[in-house]
Amino acid sequence: MLDMKWVRENRAEIEKMLRDRRSKLDIAPLYDWDAERRKMLSELERLQAERNKSADQVGRVKAQKGDIATLLQGMESGKMKIKELETKLADVEPKLNDLLLRLNNIPDASVPQGGSAADNKEMRRVGVIPHNSLFAPKSHLEIGEALGILDFKSGAKLSGSGFPVLRGQGAALERALINFMLDVHTQEHGYREVFTPYLVTPESMRGTGQLPRFEEELFRVERDDLYLIPTAEVSVTNLHRDEVLDERDLPKKYVCYSACFRREAGSYGQETKGLIRNHQFNKVELVQFTKPEDSLETLELLTASAEKILYKLKIPYRVMVLCTADLGFASAKTYDIEVWMPGEDPEKDAGGRPHPVGGETIALPRGRWREISSCSTFTDFQARRMNIKFKRADGKKEFVHTLNGSGVAVGRTFAALLENYQQPDGSVLIPEALQPYTGFDRIKPEP
Repeated sequence: MLDMKWVRENRAEIEKMLRDRRSKLDIAPLYDWDAERRKMLSELERLQAERNKSADQVGRVKAQKGDIATLLQGMESGKMKIKELETKLADVEPKLNDLLLRLNNIPDASVPQGGSAADNKEMRRVGVIPHNSLFAPKSHLEIGEALGILDFKSGAKLSGSGFPVLRGQGAALERALINFMLDVHTQEHGYREVFTPYLVTPESMRGTGQLPRFEEELFRVERDDLYLIPTAEVSVTNLHRDEVLDERDLPKKYVCYSACFRREAGSYGQETKGLIRNHQFNKVELVQFTKPEDSLETLELLTASAEKILYKLKIPYRVMVLCTADLGFASAKTYDIEVWMPGEDPEKDAGGRPHPVGGETIALPRGRWREISSCSTFTDFQARRMNIKFKRADGKKEFVHTLNGSGVAVGRTFAALLENYQQPDGSVLIPEALQPYTGFDRIKPEP
């Protein structure tokens, strides 16, 4: 969340930020409630001072055996006014805090201006897009079902749509990808592995910004007032809630595998086939806590760590910096990493269909880019909500900056691997870097 004092003193900048983000949030009540609250607090402070003064006076008069009836009557009247003000404050403060919690983070100055995802800027493109004139590339759903490793019918029978079942080498591939990602990040990038709960409290969800803004996207266990995590970002970032870290221990770097659960409200009928948008999916998450002055450099390093997974798997990808209108609610700057999916409908690719192949630009009959990781710095936006600070060498305490990104989404990597490594005979090759984890070098149709 943003500091209310800063919000109060920078209304023009807040309003510009909301316009840049194309937000429809009405913040006028925020300033009205803030002014009302400050006025009431001032009056409450005055009444409490008068009450204390009257109490002292009663003590003195009583010691002198004087008449205190009038003084007690005045104190009772003041007590009623204090109670009335406290009641009004109890009504205003929750409304003010709720609206403040819904207010977006301020984009970093380096974030490009834009009105939609079409204005995101491509930073780099890595890898060779597969091009084979011998056969038309199939989607990962077609490939997976033909190989017998993807079973959505059984998933629907068990849990409804959006809950896939992986079978045989498909299940082994999913497990191999998770272990491969964890090993790369812990052994090569210096992240410490943690494994955190899938169920968290509302306070944890508020800390990272899921509540109150995105409650409709969450699965809630009402009986216990717990939520299933939509990403391990929630549980891992909250590990240091209400703590003061030592400057010498920063940055703190965590990697966590988890299952993730999202309602995907509003997306029904849109891209719901296959592994791209499910209610349950696996992800390896990278989380860092760092000093404010290191925040942007840390974002570059975190993004590079996520990229390394795709580079090792030799899956073509590109890195996009998101514009102001496409930036996430809590993010100050975000890089999206997108993988090339040769078996998908190109009409849905906002970047257009022309792509470089072998140094030339051609129009492919199928294929599009798919987001597989979002890497963000949240500056002190989440740290303020969770009260996470660090102490500098001179003893000064400041809010840390938090960052996170997928390192990477396992299901989408599974899908990208199937589409980019598909063969004319229907089999799928396993990248060399992954073979020690799978124990096989090819997935063939089951007999």
